[in-house]
Amino acid sequence: MYELIKTEGRAKRGRLFTPHGTIETPVFMNVGTLAAIKGAVSTMDLREIKTQVELSNTYHLHLRPGDKVVKAMGGLHRFMNWDRPILTDSGGFQVFSLTTLRKIKEEGVYFNSHIDGRKIFMGPEESMTIQSNLASTIAMAFDECPPSKADKDYISSSVDRTTRWLLRCIDKMKELNQREDTINNRQMLFGINQGGIYADIRIRHAKEIAELGLDGYAIGGLAVGESHEEMYYILEETVPYLPVDKPVYLMGVGTPENILEGVERGVDFFDCVLPARNGRHGNVYTSRGKLNLMNAKYELDDRPIDEDCGCPCCKNYTRAYVRHLFKAKEMLAMRLCVLHNLYFYNTMMEEIRDAIEKGCYKEYKKAKLEGFENNQ
Repeated sequence: MYELIKTEGRAKRGRLFTPHGTIETPVFMNVGTLAAIKGAVSTMDLREIKTQVELSNTYHLHLRPGDKVVKAMGGLHRFMNWDRPILTDSGGFQVFSLTTLRKIKEEGVYFNSHIDGRKIFMGPEESMTIQSNLASTIAMAFDECPPSKADKDYISSSVDRTTRWLLRCIDKMKELNQREDTINNRQMLFGINQGGIYADIRIRHAKEIAELGLDGYAIGGLAVGESHEEMYYILEETVPYLPVDKPVYLMGVGTPENILEGVERGVDFFDCVLPARNGRHGNVYTSRGKLNLMNAKYELDDRPIDEDCGCPCCKNYTRAYVRHLFKAKEMLAMRLCVLHNLYFYNTMMEEIRDAIEKGCYKEYKKAKLEGFENNQ
């Protein structure tokens, strides 16, 4: 169940009650594709840096170690020792990114594993079964994710297929949640809105899936090549046609700036590999802009990465030391910067929730964006 606590314009402060705990929204989900955050970050670390939701990938876990292995180990929560919510994406985006390795049919998608080339089939029923075996808190419907700037006629027919697949996902999840051997028989389902950069298709699809009474609604197929302005336009046009009393999830987005803009347009959930990926390369976020710790000017810098930050790295180490670790190719460098970046994102989401509750989100957003423009 989703509780809408406060609104400011279209910005929403909410609360989603799940089988694995309450999610305070807006929220940034920390991405652990293979049931682990890249950069040697453990689930104990995730608790310390205020992570609410961990996101894992259906496609990758199906290939390795195998969803049946995870089920035999008691599900993803027990397997990775994480007792808070987990969202699993459907595998659709990964499958459709394998352009040269897959063939789309009405029943689903035939593709070759990127690991060993073996032939695999995945359709709505298979995706739901895999996610049920993983026993995640929230499962994502299996959808087709066409390129955002594909031909309009193709995108329109693709969206129709996504709707037909969504109906099959709903039926399959009902069946799975009634089975005696299902680990999480209260698994939730989010549907996905598609339509590229065509507002009329997006709106039509939003209206269709809004009638299905799902646990939440995602907007997919963005942040895949279109401009930020196009993405914000699609959000402005589409979100009003999704239920205000259900969470809205903008998939694969994004930068701190993207998140601030998305919240203002009514988005509750975000995820992105960017903070962890950037951290592993010495690029870190601060309240006064981004830093590249590889730069020589930090060689003798005895300040923490961000003097306003309370993460494990900033409380204990200097920019100079972390830079040295990168230059020495020590794994600790990646770990510290990933912890810092995820803590930065999670803390920003806390601030966003607080600002909406206090009715000062617009002022908060303006000040935050101005801060990001400064150089250190």
